[in-house]
Amino acid sequence: MNDTDPAGADDDIELRLRADLGHLPLIRSVAAGIAIRADFDLDAIADLRLAVDEACSTLITRAVPGSRMVCRFGLRADEVCFTGAVATEQPETPSAGSFGWRVLTTLADSASAWIEEDTGNGQAKWVYVQLAKRRPVVGG
Repeated sequence: MNDTDPAGADDDIELRLRADLGHLPLIRSVAAGIAIRADFDLDAIADLRLAVDEACSTLITRAVPGSRMVCRFGLRADEVCFTGAVATEQPETPSAGSFGWRVLTTLADSASAWIEEDTGNGQAKWVYVQLAKRRPVVGG
């Protein structure tokens, strides 16, 4: 993930950890904590936790063994944004027709995936998953 990403805000939270399914509880906790601080309701918090879990699971299964996963969380207006990335040797983004991607897009308000060529870390390419979950409108 590019450290000079213009979309990253000064107060974004970024985690860099081994691409391992054992780290999912930590990542889910960070997602929930951010949503709680942003006054999301319990249903939206649960949806965000599950969407981030699915995004990270998808990335981990595509990661080069032993590589790192980068997760960035940010609060923009009335939504929590998440971007995750791993080095991959797979030539394609996650399938939009897979069960996991359908779960992710049901839970999040928006989701996308893309691949970028390596910018100097020695790996072939990076696969990204980005999603956003908006704070529900109360009484609307």
